Amino acid sequence: MTFDDAPGRSLGRLHVLVDSLIVAEAALEGGAPTLQVRIKTGSDADRLRLSEAIAARCRAAGATCLVNDRADVALAVGADGVHVGADDLPVATVRRLVGPDLFVGGTARDPETGRRLVGEGASYLGVGPTFATKSKTGLPDPIGVAGVRAVALAVSVPVIAIAGISAQRVDEVIEAGAWGVAVIGAVSDAPDPHSATHEMMLAVAKAVEAQTANLRHLETP
Repeated sequence: MTFDDAPGRSLGRLHVLVDSLIVAEAALEGGAPTLQVRIKTGSDADRLRLSEAIAARCRAAGATCLVNDRADVALAVGADGVHVGADDLPVATVRRLVGPDLFVGGTARDPETGRRLVGEGASYLGVGPTFATKSKTGLPDPIGVAGVRAVALAVSVPVIAIAGISAQRVDEVIEAGAWGVAVIGAVSDAPDPHSATHEMMLAVAKAVEAQTANLRHLETP
Protein backbone atom coordinates (compact mmCIF):
# COMPACT_ATOMS: atom_id res chain seq x y z
CA MET A 1 0.00 0.00 0.00
CA THR A 2 2.44 2.62 -1.22
CA PHE A 3 2.67 5.37 -3.80
CA ASP A 4 6.14 5.67 -5.29
CA ASP A 5 7.43 9.18 -5.87
CA ALA A 6 11.09 8.40 -6.34
CA PRO A 7 13.29 5.29 -6.11
CA GLY A 8 13.43 4.06 -2.53
CA ARG A 9 10.66 6.35 -1.31
CA SER A 10 7.00 5.51 -0.89
CA LEU A 11 3.95 7.24 0.51
CA GLY A 12 1.96 4.96 2.78
CA ARG A 13 -1.80 5.00 3.07
CA LEU A 14 -1.69 5.66 6.82
CA HIS A 15 0.15 8.73 8.12
CA VAL A 16 0.55 9.02 11.88
CA LEU A 17 1.44 12.51 13.10
CA VAL A 18 3.74 12.30 16.11
CA ASP A 19 5.47 14.66 18.50
CA SER A 20 7.18 12.18 20.79
CA LEU A 21 9.60 9.30 20.38
CA ILE A 22 7.40 7.01 22.48
CA VAL A 23 4.37 7.44 20.22
CA ALA A 24 6.56 7.21 17.12
CA GLU A 25 8.02 3.89 18.21
CA ALA A 26 4.60 2.52 19.14
CA ALA A 27 3.16 3.57 15.78
CA LEU A 28 6.03 1.96 13.89
CA GLU A 29 5.64 -1.23 15.90
CA GLY A 30 1.93 -1.15 15.03
CA GLY A 31 2.80 -1.10 11.34
CA ALA A 32 2.52 2.57 10.38
CA PRO A 33 4.14 3.01 6.96
CA THR A 34 4.51 6.79 7.23
CA LEU A 35 5.16 9.09 10.16
CA GLN A 36 4.88 12.86 10.03
CA VAL A 37 6.92 14.63 12.69
CA ARG A 38 4.78 17.49 13.98
CA ILE A 39 6.47 19.37 16.83
CA LYS A 40 4.92 22.66 17.91
CA THR A 41 6.87 23.39 21.09
CA GLY A 42 10.47 23.62 22.22
CA SER A 43 13.56 25.21 20.73
CA ASP A 44 14.83 24.56 17.23
CA ALA A 45 17.60 22.46 18.76
CA ASP A 46 15.02 20.34 20.59
CA ARG A 47 12.98 19.91 17.42
CA LEU A 48 16.06 18.89 15.48
CA ARG A 49 17.11 16.28 18.04
CA LEU A 50 13.65 14.72 18.25
CA SER A 51 13.13 14.80 14.49
CA GLU A 52 16.52 13.17 13.98
CA ALA A 53 15.67 10.40 16.44
CA ILE A 54 12.28 9.72 14.82
CA ALA A 55 13.77 9.78 11.32
CA ALA A 56 16.35 7.20 12.42
CA ARG A 57 13.59 4.95 13.82
CA CYS A 58 11.69 5.28 10.53
CA ARG A 59 14.74 4.26 8.51
CA ALA A 60 15.29 1.24 10.73
CA ALA A 61 11.65 0.20 10.30
CA GLY A 62 11.58 0.86 6.56
CA ALA A 63 8.96 3.56 7.03
CA THR A 64 8.67 6.95 5.37
CA CYS A 65 9.43 10.01 7.49
CA LEU A 66 7.91 13.40 6.74
CA VAL A 67 8.54 16.59 8.72
CA ASN A 68 5.74 19.05 9.28
CA ASP A 69 6.37 22.72 8.40
CA ARG A 70 10.16 22.70 8.43
CA ALA A 71 11.99 22.03 5.17
CA ASP A 72 15.31 22.84 6.86
CA VAL A 73 14.77 20.21 9.55
CA ALA A 74 13.63 17.66 6.97
CA LEU A 75 16.85 18.14 5.03
CA ALA A 76 19.01 18.15 8.15
CA VAL A 77 17.71 14.81 9.44
CA GLY A 78 17.52 13.07 6.07
CA ALA A 79 13.74 12.79 6.08
CA ASP A 80 11.83 11.60 3.02
CA GLY A 81 9.82 14.78 2.69
CA VAL A 82 8.10 17.75 4.23
CA HIS A 83 4.47 18.79 4.62
CA VAL A 84 3.52 22.45 4.66
CA GLY A 85 0.30 24.20 5.57
CA ALA A 86 -1.30 27.34 4.22
CA ASP A 87 0.67 29.57 6.61
CA ASP A 88 4.05 27.91 6.03
CA LEU A 89 6.53 28.40 3.18
CA PRO A 90 4.84 28.09 -0.22
CA VAL A 91 4.98 24.68 -1.88
CA ALA A 92 6.92 26.10 -4.82
CA THR A 93 9.58 27.49 -2.47
CA VAL A 94 9.83 24.23 -0.53
CA ARG A 95 10.17 22.27 -3.76
CA ARG A 96 13.10 24.46 -4.79
CA LEU A 97 14.71 23.97 -1.38
CA VAL A 98 14.40 20.18 -1.15
CA GLY A 99 14.87 19.30 -4.80
CA PRO A 100 12.92 16.92 -7.04
CA ASP A 101 13.26 13.66 -5.10
CA LEU A 102 11.67 14.37 -1.72
CA PHE A 103 7.96 14.33 -1.04
CA VAL A 104 6.39 17.76 -0.67
CA GLY A 105 2.90 17.78 0.75
CA GLY A 106 0.54 20.73 0.54
CA THR A 107 -2.68 21.43 2.41
CA ALA A 108 -5.92 21.97 0.46
CA ARG A 109 -9.63 22.03 1.20
CA ASP A 110 -10.97 22.76 -2.29
CA PRO A 111 -10.20 21.68 -5.87
CA GLU A 112 -8.83 25.05 -6.96
CA THR A 113 -6.23 25.13 -4.20
CA GLY A 114 -5.40 21.50 -4.83
CA ARG A 115 -4.71 22.06 -8.53
CA ARG A 116 -2.60 25.12 -7.77
CA LEU A 117 -0.45 23.26 -5.25
CA VAL A 118 0.10 20.36 -7.60
CA GLY A 119 1.18 22.85 -10.25
CA GLU A 120 3.68 24.28 -7.76
CA GLY A 121 5.22 20.87 -7.16
CA ALA A 122 3.21 19.10 -4.47
CA SER A 123 3.69 15.33 -4.45
CA TYR A 124 0.52 14.77 -2.46
CA LEU A 125 -2.18 16.77 -0.72
CA GLY A 126 -3.36 16.73 2.87
CA VAL A 127 -7.07 17.46 2.60
CA GLY A 128 -9.36 18.56 5.38
CA PRO A 129 -10.42 19.00 8.01
CA THR A 130 -12.51 16.01 6.96
CA PHE A 131 -14.45 15.77 10.21
CA ALA A 132 -14.50 17.75 13.45
CA THR A 133 -11.47 17.16 15.63
CA LYS A 134 -10.10 18.15 19.03
CA SER A 135 -6.47 17.56 18.05
CA LYS A 136 -6.01 21.02 16.54
CA THR A 137 -7.78 24.29 17.28
CA GLY A 138 -8.67 27.15 14.96
CA LEU A 139 -9.55 24.95 12.01
CA PRO A 140 -12.19 25.91 9.43
CA ASP A 141 -15.43 23.95 9.17
CA PRO A 142 -15.09 20.29 8.16
CA ILE A 143 -15.42 19.58 4.43
CA GLY A 144 -16.74 16.04 4.90
CA VAL A 145 -16.28 13.17 2.50
CA ALA A 146 -17.88 15.24 -0.27
CA GLY A 147 -15.09 17.79 0.05
CA VAL A 148 -12.44 15.08 0.00
CA ARG A 149 -14.03 13.58 -3.11
CA ALA A 150 -14.06 16.96 -4.88
CA VAL A 151 -10.33 17.47 -4.37
CA ALA A 152 -9.46 13.86 -5.22
CA LEU A 153 -11.30 14.13 -8.53
CA ALA A 154 -9.50 17.39 -9.37
CA VAL A 155 -5.88 16.24 -8.98
CA SER A 156 -3.65 13.40 -10.11
CA VAL A 157 -1.58 13.11 -6.91
CA PRO A 158 -2.51 11.14 -3.79
CA VAL A 159 -4.98 12.77 -1.43
CA ILE A 160 -4.50 12.14 2.29
CA ALA A 161 -7.62 12.96 4.30
CA ILE A 162 -7.02 14.33 7.78
CA ALA A 163 -8.92 15.31 10.93
CA GLY A 164 -11.45 13.38 12.97
CA ILE A 165 -10.78 10.09 11.22
CA SER A 166 -11.32 6.95 13.26
CA ALA A 167 -11.00 3.32 12.24
CA GLN A 168 -14.78 3.25 11.84
CA ARG A 169 -14.73 6.10 9.29
CA VAL A 170 -11.79 5.02 7.15
CA ASP A 171 -13.93 3.12 4.65
CA GLU A 172 -16.07 6.12 3.67
CA VAL A 173 -13.00 8.32 3.24
CA ILE A 174 -11.20 5.81 1.01
CA GLU A 175 -14.40 5.21 -0.93
CA ALA A 176 -14.57 8.97 -1.56
CA GLY A 177 -11.26 8.78 -3.41
CA ALA A 178 -8.65 9.45 -0.75
CA TRP A 179 -5.38 7.58 -1.22
CA GLY A 180 -5.00 7.38 2.52
CA VAL A 181 -5.66 8.97 5.89
CA ALA A 182 -3.65 10.94 8.44
CA VAL A 183 -4.37 10.73 12.15
CA ILE A 184 -3.22 12.43 15.31
CA GLY A 185 -5.53 11.80 18.25
CA ALA A 186 -6.70 8.38 17.04
CA VAL A 187 -3.20 7.13 17.88
CA SER A 188 -1.52 9.64 20.21
CA ASP A 189 -4.51 9.93 22.55
CA ALA A 190 -5.23 6.20 22.60
CA PRO A 191 -4.47 4.20 25.76
CA ASP A 192 -2.35 1.90 23.59
CA PRO A 193 -0.94 3.71 20.53
CA HIS A 194 0.52 0.45 19.20
CA SER A 195 -2.86 -1.29 19.14
CA ALA A 196 -4.57 1.84 17.83
CA THR A 197 -2.14 2.00 14.91
CA HIS A 198 -2.66 -1.67 14.16
CA GLU A 199 -6.43 -1.16 14.19
CA MET A 200 -6.11 1.76 11.79
CA MET A 201 -3.90 -0.26 9.47
CA LEU A 202 -6.45 -3.09 9.39
CA ALA A 203 -9.23 -0.60 8.66
CA VAL A 204 -7.24 0.97 5.82
CA ALA A 205 -6.37 -2.42 4.32
CA LYS A 206 -10.01 -3.49 4.47
CA ALA A 207 -11.19 -0.24 2.88
CA VAL A 208 -8.64 -0.46 0.07
CA GLU A 209 -9.58 -4.09 -0.59
CA ALA A 210 -13.25 -3.16 -0.83
CA GLN A 211 -12.46 -0.24 -3.14
CA THR A 212 -10.39 -2.49 -5.41
CA ALA A 213 -13.17 -5.07 -5.53
CA ASN A 214 -15.72 -2.40 -6.45
CA LEU A 215 -13.51 -1.08 -9.25
CA ARG A 216 -13.05 -4.59 -10.65
CA HIS A 217 -16.80 -5.12 -10.53
CA LEU A 218 -17.41 -1.90 -12.46
CA GLU A 219 -14.81 -2.87 -15.07
CA THR A 220 -16.28 -6.33 -15.62
CA PRO A 221 -18.48 -6.38 -18.74
